[in-house]
Amino acid sequence: MRELDGLSAIVTGAAKNIGRAIALDLASGGASVAVVTKSDMDGANSVAAEIVAQGGKAVALQTDITDAVAVKRMVEETVGAFGRLDILVNNAGVRPETPMQDMTIAEWRGVMGVILEGAFLCCQAALPHLEKGGQGAIVNIGGLTAYTGAAHRAHVVAAKAGLDGLTKALAVELAPRGITVNLVSPGLIDTVRGKSSTAVPDHHKKHATLVGRRGKPEEVSSMVRYLAGPNGRYLTGQTVHVNGGVFLP
Repeated sequence: MRELDGLSAIVTGAAKNIGRAIALDLASGGASVAVVTKSDMDGANSVAAEIVAQGGKAVALQTDITDAVAVKRMVEETVGAFGRLDILVNNAGVRPETPMQDMTIAEWRGVMGVILEGAFLCCQAALPHLEKGGQGAIVNIGGLTAYTGAAHRAHVVAAKAGLDGLTKALAVELAPRGITVNLVSPGLIDTVRGKSSTAVPDHHKKHATLVGRRGKPEEVSSMVRYLAGPNGRYLTGQTVHVNGGVFLP
């Protein structure tokens, strides 16, 4: 099933883990994909090469999504490569842990800049192209702790909760322009953690899924693909929890 044939997508934070799975899944559906990363170009190039090897179209782009000029260039390069832009997946994120009393305003703003302001800048730059195609879809990737809270992650929790609010606001504003906006919130997904964050997060130790296992990145990407495709056009402004029952809204 190639329900995304002829469409084009941007996936931020797509060099590994959930972002990688999303890029590959959208490509499997027929979409051309811009695989975006801030620093891991080896990973991004690998994902793009995998898509091309399977007969798809992809480009790897290095972009700092906290930089409005760089974001605009990212969108222009995507449209230049594929001729259009229909799907935006705001997946890029950071998840540092710092006790509240030790957190600096620079740390706070750094997290907000990537998760919340980065999504804002990407949406704003992509908007004219998403509208032009007549079936634009924005999918934001949230997080479990936005709904459960977590120690030492005040900045991350606040940013992810803000992303939920941004999703609802844009869903209302952009519906008349034919653009859907939804949020997928993963919880306890098996991913490879970076060298600087090898410790298991505290909230992972305190929660257990009803299904008895952690999720796979592909179980998140399949929901993103659905919301980005023709069968998801009646859903907008929604938060979809993909968490094995660890949190029941």
